[in-house]
Amino acid sequence: MTTVRITRTALTRGTLAALSGLLAGFASLAVAELVSAAVRPEASPVTAVGGAAIDRTPAGVKDWAIRTFGEDDKLALQLGIVVTLALFALAVGLLALRHRRTGTAAVLLFGVVGTAAAASRPDSTGLVDGLPSLLGAVAGGVLLYVLIGRLTGPRRIADREQEGEQENGYGGERQQDEGGWDRRGFLIAATAAAAASTAAGAVGRTLNGRSAQDAVASRDAVRLPSPASPAKPIPAGAQPRVRGISPFTTPNDSFYRVDTALVIPKVDANSWRLRIHGKGVRRDLGFTYQDLLQRPLIEREITLTCVSNEIGGPYVGHARWIGVRLSGLLKEAGVKPPSRGGPADQLVARSVDGMTLGTPVEDVMDGRDAMLAVGMNGEPLPFVHGFPVRMVVPGLYGYVSACKWIEDIELTTFDDFDPYWVKREWARRAPIKTQSRIDTPKPFGRPEAGTVMVAGVAWAQHRGIEKVEIRVDEGPWRPADLAEQGTVDTWRQWSYPWKATPGGHTLTVRATDGTGEVQTEKRTGTVPDGASGWHSVVVTVD
Repeated sequence: MTTVRITRTALTRGTLAALSGLLAGFASLAVAELVSAAVRPEASPVTAVGGAAIDRTPAGVKDWAIRTFGEDDKLALQLGIVVTLALFALAVGLLALRHRRTGTAAVLLFGVVGTAAAASRPDSTGLVDGLPSLLGAVAGGVLLYVLIGRLTGPRRIADREQEGEQENGYGGERQQDEGGWDRRGFLIAATAAAAASTAAGAVGRTLNGRSAQDAVASRDAVRLPSPASPAKPIPAGAQPRVRGISPFTTPNDSFYRVDTALVIPKVDANSWRLRIHGKGVRRDLGFTYQDLLQRPLIEREITLTCVSNEIGGPYVGHARWIGVRLSGLLKEAGVKPPSRGGPADQLVARSVDGMTLGTPVEDVMDGRDAMLAVGMNGEPLPFVHGFPVRMVVPGLYGYVSACKWIEDIELTTFDDFDPYWVKREWARRAPIKTQSRIDTPKPFGRPEAGTVMVAGVAWAQHRGIEKVEIRVDEGPWRPADLAEQGTVDTWRQWSYPWKATPGGHTLTVRATDGTGEVQTEKRTGTVPDGASGWHSVVVTVD
């Protein structure tokens, strides 16, 4: 009886075919990185595909990603894309071992997807943005075709003898061999391809990094002028001395970040320009960064909140901002608010990455301290927070007001244009809701019996906080001690000395804003205009 067995050679060929797919994928990305240096960094496939994925993700899924991964949501997406590409490459390599041309075509399909994704981005320059993906796929396809050829071509006699595949080597058993292959040629080609791809990727990253270095140098050279209208000092009693409460001013490196940028734009302040144009603009205006710095600057204490902040969430922070009053620039351009007969009711701010945010013109020009900010907590804006210039509008959620890396302001109407987030089921107008949060004790904490300080923050920007109340279990509402209020545009700290008794307890907080409106108990999600409801924590007192 003749026994047929799968040879070690067949298994090795399958492994090397999968490796060929990985190498082809790696080469594609490396060449694309190199080509993107000649186009622009945002055109690289991972960035383009990731951005397109973000654009097409339903609002509810985005909200889940932010809740689950926090500020690491973009890293999670990028890792997911890389893992998906790796699995795809492995499968393509195995496919090519049986169907060489089909496998090569699959690599080219990857390029088509990347090209389409790059061309579809809001900041796309057209098909030119697709060149990195397309040329990278061609390089990967050619490499896969060559490597698979080494696995399916004639095998050298020396290699056969080295493998010991003589027919009598298995005690009379016959070995199944699916044709010869050039192992030595494969190893040489694979090693050369890996080295060349690594070099191409490294050169691409270096070239892409040069523009970022110019941007960093331009930021390092900035010296913010003294504001013509400085902020009032923060009241001495604005920060209670309670362990565990948030600091009144959030450090820049701790300030929340929620945006769609997979790659943080590094904009050179020396080449940055801003344009103001559109309906009701009597004359278009243009500004350089130095133009803004030379204008009278205002400095204000303003708390920002993200619409994706769930009840008790972390996406709220306070900073001292310095910038140019936005209403002054609009008046200089001849803009009038709708209440004074102006034809435009929406201000559309555009970022360098193509993001669009729509802000009510009436809110910007109603006397609040809306600004084009150039500084944050005494230093030029960090890149992650919008350097060189961003918008800040007190009282509105960030997605309708806080455009980072801004480069264009167009006056239009809500009927004529839907900005990025409005197209994705979020509300057109989004004033910040009255909210409060318990910072300490933490959920599921185990404080000791006796006096336990319950403390946190409350906010209702541009209305201020009038009262904060605490409830233990289902007991009566008790007034908390309010810290001094900075301004109506800042959050307010509060504390409450709780006589804690042993056992499990639920602590609940609610706030009343400066108009007398009490924070609603009705719990809603963040979509479409921000979460509502009371924040509670459960603790066990020992």
